[in-house]
Amino acid sequence: MTPHMLIFGLGYSASRLAVRLRAAGWRVTGVQREAAGPDILALEDDAAIRRALGEATHILSSVPPGCDGGDPVLDRHGGALRAAAAGWVGYLSSTGVYGDTGGAWVDESAPTGTGRRDARVRTDRAWQDLRCDMRVFRLPGIYGPGRSAIDRVREGKAHRIDLPGQVFSRIHVDDIGGAVLASLSGPPGVYNIADDFPCSQNRVIEHACALLGLPPPPMRTLEEAGLSEAAAAFYRENRRVSARRAARLLGWRPRYRDYRAGLAACL
Repeated sequence: MTPHMLIFGLGYSASRLAVRLRAAGWRVTGVQREAAGPDILALEDDAAIRRALGEATHILSSVPPGCDGGDPVLDRHGGALRAAAAGWVGYLSSTGVYGDTGGAWVDESAPTGTGRRDARVRTDRAWQDLRCDMRVFRLPGIYGPGRSAIDRVREGKAHRIDLPGQVFSRIHVDDIGGAVLASLSGPPGVYNIADDFPCSQNRVIEHACALLGLPPPPMRTLEEAGLSEAAAAFYRENRRVSARRAARLLGWRPRYRDYRAGLAACL
């Protein structure tokens, strides 16, 4: 039987995964706000989604919490998802659930709920509790073609922020797809998916400038940079994310093990 992946939310990461699945012979059905043909359903089309849930062999949600803090997929289709016969169900979450660790390493045993993303923590927990066969992928900063430090430098939107000790993890978008594919034959559970070299955002920006042959932007304080509240809050959280569990249980390793490899591929 042809494997069939039902994907709620065809955003940046899930769309690239869908391309890989279709190239490998999978049938892929997407769900988004509005329908767009027989393979792209509207989130509110309950009848069509019930049929798709009955046909799907695999189900993935990449939909973030809504403005009200709830999960729009679980709120509308949680019961049907719980009862679905699919043998694999996954959810793309965020390492933001760990909050600020002062730059310390975190693995999946670290406490959650100490950061600024209360809605993310609740939905992460809700998906874990949905079924006993859940795979929850916690993702750090996502970058890739069209959405990387190279693009921000080219557009004049890159910043260097004077925050000694600031560090975070990241993941190339195609390594997210690789982790999902590796998990198809692996055990359920929670998995951090991150590259092997957490570091400051300044190093990433400086390397992107070097690749483009451009001078780096000036160093500024957080206040001088005039960032949005969401962007400023990102800089106030420092952590290093360990993905050793995914390596051990799924046999997954990132193709782009650090930002240098990832940015070279983007360029």
